[in-house]
Amino acid sequence: MIYLNKTEARRPKARHNPNMSDKICYIIGAGECARLNFSPKAEDMVIAADGGYEYLKRAGIRPSLTIGDFDSLPYSLEGERVIKLAPEKDDTDALYAARLAVEAGYRNFYIYGGTGGRLAHTVANIQLLQYLAEQGGRGYLIGLNETLTVLRGGGMDFLPEAKGYISIFALNGPALGVTLKGLKYPLENYDMSGSYPIGTSNEFTGRRAHIEVQNGSLLIIFHFEGGVLPIAQPFK
Repeated sequence: MIYLNKTEARRPKARHNPNMSDKICYIIGAGECARLNFSPKAEDMVIAADGGYEYLKRAGIRPSLTIGDFDSLPYSLEGERVIKLAPEKDDTDALYAARLAVEAGYRNFYIYGGTGGRLAHTVANIQLLQYLAEQGGRGYLIGLNETLTVLRGGGMDFLPEAKGYISIFALNGPALGVTLKGLKYPLENYDMSGSYPIGTSNEFTGRRAHIEVQNGSLLIIFHFEGGVLPIAQPFK
């Protein structure tokens, strides 16, 4: 078992390995957790963030790594690959897990157990999505009925089978040149402000939907109840 103090928990620095761009890192937190119906491949990484270990144990998925201070677990994790963090640290458990995976070259992240409970933890995980976008990656924060992601300076497409509501917000400042196609309420080259929620409660229409931002970041929240994410082209 590895022990880290507050200063050490700031490491590692982010760097990329382009040979691992297709591989997925799954981070499992202790919040409200959707069903863990994924089957990680040998090259994927599964990280239990503290109490998220319980969810993985119930699902029969063994983590590649478990991190946290583990005050909430009633038993020892001897025999597992564990990094024990001090309770007093700058990074959240999920952010520390993401830093490790980014350093190892992962760019695609699926985060479970990161919503519900204390609102502060949900907001922290939205900031984690922004961090991943700034590292050239993309994270999906998967809740019970909705999934959140951040799009930074680019575009993404949703498949026609996507259903329900989708909301799009400027994040971390203005989002310039926002275009929405295939949704009930389209936009064309619109400059979105963080103080005006024009993107609330848009809807999928049964057609392929395209979202694009030329400069800045968008927080995208869409209806999703499990299965395969309705994204047309997985992020590379």
